[in-house]
Amino acid sequence: MQQAKFSVEEAQANFINNFKAYGFKDKSSLVRTAIDHFKNKLELESLRKSAELYSEIYSENDSLKELTETAITGWPE
Repeated sequence: MQQAKFSVEEAQANFINNFKAYGFKDKSSLVRTAIDHFKNKLELESLRKSAELYSEIYSENDSLKELTETAITGWPE
């Protein structure tokens, strides 16, 4: 595993130092989990923004709506 050196605020360091209280075996596992959670949150936010953009494009484009309706004709509901 790679190591990294970084600076944190005192309150953040206090949180990390209490890793056992949160059920982690060490500081590194707490930080890795926090990074994974943050990465997932960023990815979900990006996906949400993308969906909103597609929704906006779809709602403003009548030919796209017609194409979609044509494509789903005959499909079970």
